[in-house]
Parts: sequence; C-alpha cells; structure tokens
Amino acid sequence: MEQLDYNLLFRWFVGLSMDAPVWDASSFSKNRDRLLEGDVAQRFLVAVLEQPRVTALLSSEHFSVDGTLVAAWASAKSFKPRDGSGPPAGPGRNGEQDFHGIQRSNETHASTTDPDARLFRKGPGKEAKLCFMGHVLMENRHGLVVEVATTRATGTAERETALDMLDRRGGRAPITVGGDKNYDTRGFVAECRAMKVVPHVAQNTSGRRSAIDGRTTRHPGYAISQVIRKRIEEVFGWAKSIGGQARSRFRGLPRVGFAFTLTAVAYNLVRLPKLLPKPA
Repeated sequence: MEQLDYNLLFRWFVGLSMDAPVWDASSFSKNRDRLLEGDVAQRFLVAVLEQPRVTALLSSEHFSVDGTLVAAWASAKSFKPRDGSGPPAGPGRNGEQDFHGIQRSNETHASTTDPDARLFRKGPGKEAKLCFMGHVLMENRHGLVVEVATTRATGTAERETALDMLDRRGGRAPITVGGDKNYDTRGFVAECRAMKVVPHVAQNTSGRRSAIDGRTTRHPGYAISQVIRKRIEEVFGWAKSIGGQARSRFRGLPRVGFAFTLTAVAYNLVRLPKLLPKPA
C-alpha cells in the first residue's frame, strides 16, 4: 500500500489517477477475503486456459506432475506441544530455546503462529522445516500449468493430490503422466491405471521392486515423458525466485494456496507471449 501511494506503475495497474487518494490497507484486506471466498485465483487460471488461442497450445493427452515445499511464515520456536507443556522460552521477546533431545511431531506439536503449517523433512539427512506443499500438473506440449493445488505437507500429499488433479483431466481416451520416483508406489500406479492414466513415473529400485515394469518402459513415449517431466522444475524455480514462493508471506492454508495459485497463473502469462503467434 505504501508503494501504491507514490509508484505510478502501481497506480496505473489498479486504475488510480496521479492525485487520487489511496484506500486504507484494511480495505485491501477485506477485498482479499472476498477473493478467497470466491476462489478467484482458480477461476483466473481456468479463464486463461479457456482462451481459444491458449487452448490450441495445450496437450490433452500428455502431462507431468510434481510437488514442492513452500516454507511457512513461522519459526521453529513456534512449534510447541498442543497440550501447552514443554520448557519455557528464555527471557526476552525472542528468547532462545534448546530443541536437542526433544521429540517433536505433527501429532503432538503445532505452530502457534500458523497452525496449518506442518513440520516436514524433504529427505534423509535434511533438516525438518515448517512448510506447506504446492502441487502442479503441467501439460507436456509447451510446459504450461493446467492444475494447481496447495496442501499441508505430508508424506502422501503429492500422490493423493496428483490423483485428484488427474481425475479432473481424465476422460474416455487414455492420458499419460510423468513423475519422479516418489510416485512409484503400487497404490498410485494402480489408481492411475484404473482412471485410464498411463503412469510414466521414474522407477524407484532402491531396496524394492518398482511398480513400473516393462509393459510401460518399453514404449518410446515413456522415455520422452521422463525427459519432458523435468521441465516442471522450471515452474517451481520461477515461482520461488521470481514469484516469491520460496517462503510464503501469508499464514493459513487458504491464503498460502491463493498466493501459490496466483503465481502459477503469472507463470503462464509470462510464457504465453513467447508461444502465441504474433498477429499479422
């Protein structure tokens, strides 16, 4: 709101003249709540994809799916026992706390700053952080985002959300979906095949047998999907470095999800001028 008071580009974008008074920040907060209630970010994504010139660019058969972590606007110090127990913090407004030797989990603890955030570890040897999980379904022809979702961070959220997004894309004709090793589970593969979705996911052979066998890997399309699916990292890279989604500036799943979806729409809008043919 401070920028809006003196930045001419901001004033032009929202339709304010040079000398028009800027509305109060509380009015902006109330309008943001209306945007959340109306699911405007999701409707904005659909409206962009339904433009005839954009629809012609989209693949209706081949997709890729992946998820990424979005750090919550909450510190590890706010992750406290749900029953109010635990050692008190040190003196001062931001007193020190020692977590060594203390077992903390999402079942027994919650963040007092953002109760929707979950403590999650990206992989073995990685530190656990309070975060959310953003999910994207990308079409493989031009790498545009066609489905977006934001959930609490859990070990199964990526696969569960992927199935929900694929279910909305499924139809009579079979489609394919590329994914990394995290999606190589018997449950996910079986659910995909039941929905007429061919799972072109990477094989996870670390200590167990992969759910993807030669029936899938022998086709040339499997190798193509494995190459193209990596482009989904471009979406996450842009969203975090340019779109500010490395760490959310909002609290609560609805607001974090609204910002993540809006950033995915912005990614499409930045890409489209390079893909659409220039008018004669």
